[in-house]
Amino acid sequence: MRWALVKVSLAVTTMVVLAFAVPLGLVIREMARDRAFSGAEREAAAVAPALSITTDRDQLERVVASAGSDAGMAVHIPAGGGQDALELGRQRAADEDIAAVRKLGRASTTGVAGGSTLLQPVALSTGEIAVVEVYVPEAEVANGVGTAWAVLAGVGVALVLGSVAVADRLGVRMVRPAKSLVEGARDLGEGKLGARVPEEGPTELRLAAVAFNSMADQVVQLLANERELAADLSHRLRTPLTVLRLNTASLGEGPAAEQTRTAVEQLEREVDTIIRTAREAKPQTAPAGPGAGCDAAEVVRERMGFWSALAEDEGRTWRVAGADRPVRIPVARADLAAALDALLGNVFRHTPEGTAFAVDVHNGEDAVIVLVSDAGPGIPDPEAAMARGRGSGSDGSTGLGLDIVRRLAESTGGDVRIGSSVLGGAEVRIWIQPPGRASASRGRRGQVRRRRPGRLVAAYNRSHSD
Repeated sequence: MRWALVKVSLAVTTMVVLAFAVPLGLVIREMARDRAFSGAEREAAAVAPALSITTDRDQLERVVASAGSDAGMAVHIPAGGGQDALELGRQRAADEDIAAVRKLGRASTTGVAGGSTLLQPVALSTGEIAVVEVYVPEAEVANGVGTAWAVLAGVGVALVLGSVAVADRLGVRMVRPAKSLVEGARDLGEGKLGARVPEEGPTELRLAAVAFNSMADQVVQLLANERELAADLSHRLRTPLTVLRLNTASLGEGPAAEQTRTAVEQLEREVDTIIRTAREAKPQTAPAGPGAGCDAAEVVRERMGFWSALAEDEGRTWRVAGADRPVRIPVARADLAAALDALLGNVFRHTPEGTAFAVDVHNGEDAVIVLVSDAGPGIPDPEAAMARGRGSGSDGSTGLGLDIVRRLAESTGGDVRIGSSVLGGAEVRIWIQPPGRASASRGRRGQVRRRRPGRLVAAYNRSHSD
């Protein structure tokens, strides 16, 4: 916008300057020419009275000399009255031009080498017509024209530069608020809820800044209300959790009772975490520096240790592969545990008792893949299952668990895919890209192209096809 305004101002001012300067320059040249020939006419007029009285050479030479232009003046007296023709001074005009002026009796100008001449007719006492010739050099005609044109050019350039400077200042006055508005919108889009725009500039941009700031305030208020609502809803779970915790005390001793108490304690911790996080002024994010994240293999072993007891109670066979060696990923331990619990909980919730399942960890060159598969009926519509709030369509399915898994994978640049497993049921593949092994290939507009883990999945299928 700023440079567009400067270009428009430059074009308009240049056109205006040319429209006035060119005609004015031509007028100045004509004025200089008129001034030069007016001087020549005065010189010719100074000789005319003497010619009307006498035609004596000596007297005429003195008159021409007194006029101050003897080098540029000539007098042409024709023969008549018993007197020969008389020529004084240097003749520059052609004979036919002199004869034409003598015949017409009217002054005229004609071009000669190096300038022009003024031919002025004068009546003699004998009745003949003499012609006074005054030479006007070209330098005298153009005297002062170059200086005047230079002054006009300087004034025109100054006007153009002044208009450009004024347009630039006006452009800055409009561009700066627009740039602030763009930066504020970008910051708000990146999650910086404190981004606001100065309410300055032209009326339209000032109104836009006021509307943007009002919108940002409403967004902050809506997020605060949402956090409070989440905290209130989570807080309502405390009462039934307290009842559950009290009831677990009557279960006695034994592995099942201990597992139940552990699950209730973990649920209480999760509810406390939800309440604290919901009421934080800023969202909490996991650190992304060196050493951040967790050991995926360790988390898988821990969560499978928890779910294995329930699997034994329901007669399910299970398998863990690839969790015997450390696998570092840029994901918080609690987030990965929540994602695994969501997937394994879906297996127990949506497949019949006795259905086998498996969890595999593959540590590839450019990604880490966690596969959760089962031998159940599968998922008929994977796309619908990934939609938040819809789920697989079965009772009790909302899709929120898979949404948790999807957001965890996408936070690293990966993704989640649902397909058919080698066990015959559903398979959920979590593709995680560690920062040190992220693919260097990028698509258009700077977006990372996610490559399909063809080699890893093929290796997994070969190793578990039997």
